[in-house]
Amino acid sequence: MKTSLSRILSATVLALSVHVAYAADTEPVTPAVADKLAPARAQIAAKQWQAAIDELKRVNETGSADWNNLMGYTHRRAKKPDLAAAEKYYDEALRIDPKHRGALEYSGELYLTKGDLATAEKRLATLDKVCMLPCEEYTDLKKAVANYKANRNQYVSTY
Repeated sequence: MKTSLSRILSATVLALSVHVAYAADTEPVTPAVADKLAPARAQIAAKQWQAAIDELKRVNETGSADWNNLMGYTHRRAKKPDLAAAEKYYDEALRIDPKHRGALEYSGELYLTKGDLATAEKRLATLDKVCMLPCEEYTDLKKAVANYKANRNQYVSTY
């Protein structure tokens, strides 16, 4: 009994740690990409935005939707946000993978930051179609849109 409980707790902790590691993007499909981006994800988790950008530049996986999504995220969240760069990277992530849930959510938040509710709502509608069940990205963007409207069309970050 004690061993079974221990295994369940270990599996739960492992599952939670994997979820936390990918909080800034959609879990990668291939382990090789996951390994290359893990150091950048660690920098993002620590909110070390410039270090994350530097690490992503070092990896230079420009053909990866995950890489582009993380570049967009770090540029948007940086101490001095570069919204134009963030938009460019999100757009590239979505060009590579139009169903990339992370890029859809975060670009929606970017558009709210820019005051473009219509485009944010388009991203939300796409997420509604992409997610088989309500997924975290859909739920988070839906909440951000509702908060935007409740705050008189002002984006308030929930981070």
